[in-house]
Amino acid sequence: MSASPSISAGSTDIPSLPPGVGVTASAARRIAEILKGEPPESVLRVSVEGGGCSGFQYKFDITTEREADDILLGDGAARVVIDPVSLEYMSGSQLDFVDDLIGASFRINNPHATASCGCGTSFAL
Repeated sequence: MSASPSISAGSTDIPSLPPGVGVTASAARRIAEILKGEPPESVLRVSVEGGGCSGFQYKFDITTEREADDILLGDGAARVVIDPVSLEYMSGSQLDFVDDLIGASFRINNPHATASCGCGTSFAL
């Protein structure tokens, strides 16, 4: 499935891909800020890997490389790509950017996670 809902860094919540991943306005603004100094074809890649203290962990990378089967969220200043395997683990999730007293970071609210670590980057299913 290759869809590209329109998003912008100044919008409210970004529509998700069915059964995709939503991106909050806060995350979209931060992604746009990060990508501003990068080559125009740059995207934020979000993936799921084995590891971390709970079994799986989220990985965030800035990249200019995309695979043919990557799912693209957004086509404006805030572009996110997710591979199909990671999308299976993240379906129905929401990518957010939180700036609080303990620090600023991307957080993923994953309805499939049965446990997660304190930092929010690893989870169990």
